Amino acid sequence: MTGKSHNREPHVLIMNDSIIRCEGSWTLPYLTMLNKRLTIMQWPAVEDVVWDAVNIRAMDTGGAMVLYRILTELRSQGKRVSVEGLRPEFDELLQVVSSHWDRVHPTLPVKEKVKKNFTWWLSQHIGHMVKALEFVGEATIYVFRSLRRPSLIRWKALFYSLEQDGFHALPITGLLAFLMGVVIAYQGAEQLRQFGANIYVVDLVGISLLREIAPLIVAILIAGRSGSAYAAQIGTMKVTEELDAVRTLGLSPMHLLVLPRVFALVIAVPLLTVYADILGVIGGALIASNQLNVSGVEFIERFEESVALRHFFIGVGKAPCFAVIIALVGCYQGFQIQSSVDDVGRGTTISVVQSIFLVIVFDAVCSIVFSWWNI
Repeated sequence: MTGKSHNREPHVLIMNDSIIRCEGSWTLPYLTMLNKRLTIMQWPAVEDVVWDAVNIRAMDTGGAMVLYRILTELRSQGKRVSVEGLRPEFDELLQVVSSHWDRVHPTLPVKEKVKKNFTWWLSQHIGHMVKALEFVGEATIYVFRSLRRPSLIRWKALFYSLEQDGFHALPITGLLAFLMGVVIAYQGAEQLRQFGANIYVVDLVGISLLREIAPLIVAILIAGRSGSAYAAQIGTMKVTEELDAVRTLGLSPMHLLVLPRVFALVIAVPLLTVYADILGVIGGALIASNQLNVSGVEFIERFEESVALRHFFIGVGKAPCFAVIIALVGCYQGFQIQSSVDDVGRGTTISVVQSIFLVIVFDAVCSIVFSWWNI
């Protein structure tokens, strides 16, 4: 048995400088062994090479592909390669592989490969952008339709989302905003103390928190907390075919699932931003009192003088836009999840990353525009 098995093993032997002998069975069970042997082969340095295939006992499509690949590699090195003694049925199989080789292993120039890959990448992203715009357009239509007829809004689902995404987010939002106020004031105190400008810590804390940091921190927290939950919930419903059941009943998933979440975040995020403003300023005031000897009364008086009301309205005004971005991205990624549990985790991660990215981009654009308008 061992001898017969050994005879069936494929071999490639270099007989002299111009003849390579092939032996054994060039079939699928032996391809791994054959590829390992071919990898370590040192091919003849001559230009004319003859492959003696008389002793090839068996060959299937896999073996023919391996043989043709080696022949192609040698020819690409400038060698003239010929195959002799191959049985007619094996030669016919080799010709079939040759005729379909470009379809299986396209040999494109590097520039063509880069162009093809870029075209594929661009088409994929354009397709996703078109789907996203369609989703945003459909959501916009449903929002205006619901605002014209408030009876269409699912108030019970809206208040439930408001409780989950707003009220239950108060502890973590307040703690983080308070700590951010502490950090800003403490870092500013180290610099302001050197110039005797202790009172300006009020400007630093007030303007930075109210205008930028508080709404941005709230948006990032909500994106990680609620946006991911939206994607996971809707994605799970799609995996378990609940969305198909909803459509079968003649209900719109947009009206049933998306609108209550959008309206809930539009209400919750501005309120959380105001809450974060208050706690952040309190944190900054504590550090100002302890590190810079700025009393609470002095802090409040300076706050009223130096921090214009427009900074508060700018921060709170950006909050509903952040809420819409987070809700739509989370819901959209939930609908994009396919019928696989693994896709739920992937879609959840994508929703968080995209939400935070778009929120920061929108905030940067607002900052540039407000700077142009001297606001």
